[in-house]
Parts: sequence; structure tokens; C-alpha cells
Amino acid sequence: MGRLFTNMGWLLGGRGINAVLSLVYLALATRTLGLEGFGNFAIIVALGQTVSGLASFQTWQFIVRWGAGSGPDDKKAATEATGFAIALDLLSIALGTVLAAVLCFTAQYWLPLSTDLLWVAFGYCIVSLLALRSTPIGLLRLRFDYKRATTAEATQPIVRTACAVLAAVFMPTVAGFVLAWAIAEVCVAGALWFAAARRERIDLSRISLRNVPRSHPDAWGFVWSTNLTESLNISAKHVLLLLVGAIGGEAFAGGFRVAAQLGQALVQLAQTISKAIYPELVHAKDDAVRIAQRMAYIALGGGIFAVVLALIFGRLIIETIAGEPLGGVYWTMVIIAIAGAIELVGASLQSLLVSAGRAGTALIARAIPMALGFALLDVAMGWQGLKGAAFTMLGSSALAVIGFWIAILSLQSIKITVERPAGKDAPEPSPDPR
Repeated sequence: MGRLFTNMGWLLGGRGINAVLSLVYLALATRTLGLEGFGNFAIIVALGQTVSGLASFQTWQFIVRWGAGSGPDDKKAATEATGFAIALDLLSIALGTVLAAVLCFTAQYWLPLSTDLLWVAFGYCIVSLLALRSTPIGLLRLRFDYKRATTAEATQPIVRTACAVLAAVFMPTVAGFVLAWAIAEVCVAGALWFAAARRERIDLSRISLRNVPRSHPDAWGFVWSTNLTESLNISAKHVLLLLVGAIGGEAFAGGFRVAAQLGQALVQLAQTISKAIYPELVHAKDDAVRIAQRMAYIALGGGIFAVVLALIFGRLIIETIAGEPLGGVYWTMVIIAIAGAIELVGASLQSLLVSAGRAGTALIARAIPMALGFALLDVAMGWQGLKGAAFTMLGSSALAVIGFWIAILSLQSIKITVERPAGKDAPEPSPDPR
């Protein structure tokens, strides 16, 4: 547990820097572009993040899962896993380019995006694909080098803030701010690849889609289930924003982006906990359940505290950063914060399922509530506008976490832990062979 909290400390420190600087560039973008201009900017960024999220694979999980060998096999396992991950990244770029072309050049028919911004959106999508960085992150996490990873990732908010200042002064347009975001993506990807290459030798001759599946027959099943699970996580945020813009227009998209960026700080915290805990669960094996349960209890307390802060200070923060006209998204932000608190509790539960080889179960538990939320989005927005969209997020998150918990209780190892015989001399339960 000591190493887990140390790693979480580095990750949360990086998130802290990002959170503080994100307030700066959010204020610059909203006040410079205005609500509708910021809405167009938010739609373009969401398109880029949707394309990279849907097309990319969670290669860091593959490296952590298959890159840890023992003794002399350790380096070989890491090399094979890295080669497999890079091959998947190249596949992601190819598939993502096609997806970007389809989404961007049909956007004028379903999004409130002007024709002159279509090439800007397509360019940002391509940059997002070329800046994929899950593989170097996986190499650093494989060696538990969270310090080096956090230092490299800090490049993004620092460069983004500096470029946002330059955009506000010299190019105060939607294209100017998109360019600022694109430069930051390239810089952080370069920093992470440089850090990973210093920590672990990257053998480009081992790039292959065959080596790892040859040694691990379940590899492709794990690849597709984790990819689809992350695609659903992307949908919960970026695709939802695109749909809000498609239904309500660019002003709605801008308002929802402001509320989500502030309220979803908790979701980012949940992702941080998940990323820190997954390698520990893979290595812990028999202690995985105990670690996941403890983290869920800690997350519950942290989530409640953060929601209280959102209730008390949320309106002041929104009006200070984005201006009084956006004060109306206060309750939307609070609802999204509650959804984030629920995700915070569910992060360790989802990681436990994935580390136990139940990524497909986690996918189903996430997919059904997500589909239900999207189906009800139009009705919810007609009922309560932006708050209705936030309620679909809240309901989807709650149902997904309930699904994770039910799935965990169905595992024999969890039942044994819960139903362990009382008494001082009670024998230790045998781990579930699954």
C-alpha cells in the first residue's frame, strides 16, 4: 500500500498542476472567444479527443499486463509488449484518420460548426492521433516510475497555458486556441516518449501484432474489451458534448464544456486512482480485493468532500473564471460533480475487474447504462436543458458502478473474502483459481 500511495501522490501532484493551470486557460478561452466562439472551440476539441479515444487502444494496460516477466525474461517480455503496443498505435492512426475524415466532413450536417472550421477540426484530429502517448506511459508505469511520468505529463498544461496566452494576444480566434491545444499535445507526447526511452530501451524491430498473441491466446480478447471500455468512457464525456451541441447549438456546447471541465475534476481523479491502482492489482493477486475495497472507501470520503466544495464554492468559481453569463451552469456543474464522485468510487472496482481478466464484464456494465443515457438525452434536454444532460451522466455513472459491484460480488474470491469464517484461528481462504 505504501508504494500505491506514493504513486498516487505523484499522479495527483500532476493533476493538481493541471487543475490550477486549466483554470487559467479556461478563463482565457471563454473570455476571449465568447460563449458561441468557445462552443465552437469546445466542439473541435471534443471531435479530436473523440477520434483519438475511439481509435486508440489502452496500450499502457497491455504493457503492464504482459510486460512484467521474471528474471532474464523480464526484458524480453517488456520488449515484446512494447512492440505489440506500438503496432497497435500505428493501427490506431490509420483507423483514426478515416474516422476523423468521416466525422469532420459530415459535421456541417449534424453539428453547429461553420464550414471554414472543418479543416481546423480535421487537422486537430490528426494531431491528436499522432500524439498518442499510452505506450510510453505504460513503459513508465511498468517500472513504477511515476515521478518521471508525472514530470513529463506536466509539459501539457504548462505549454497549453503559455500558448493560450499567446493566442489571446496575437490570434484571438477559434483557430488560434485550437492551435495552442495542438502544440501542447505534440509537446507532451514528445516528452513522454523521451522519458520512456531513457527508462527502457525501445526496440523498433520487435514491432508486431503477432508476438504477444502467440504467447497469450487471450490477448486479442483483452485488447478489444479494454478498447471498447475506454471508448465508452470517452463517449461519456466527449461524445456527450458533441450530442449536446448537436441538439442545443454551440452556446449549449460551450456552457456544458465549462460545467463539465469544472465538475469532472472528480472524474479525472477517478482515472488517476484507476491508473495508479491497476499495476498494483496485477502484481498483488491475492491482496487485490483488499486493496480495491480500501481504495473504494477512501474514494467515497473524498467524493463527498469534493461535492460539498462544489455546492459551496461552485458558483463563485464559475463566475470568476468564465464570467457572470455562465453562472447559470452552476447546477449543471454540481450534478456532474456528483456523477464524478460516483465514478471516483467505481474506479477501483472497475480496475479490479480488469485486473482479474473480467474486462468484458466491465465493458457490459458500462455499455448498457451508457446506451440508456444517450437514448434519453434528447428527452432530458427538452425537460431541463443542460441540467437534463448532466442528469443522464449521473444516472449512467450510478448504474455502471452498481453493475461493477454486482459483478465483483459474483466472483467466488470476493464471496470467500466476505464470508470468511469468524474466529482467531480461522484458516485463510484459498485464492480463486480464475
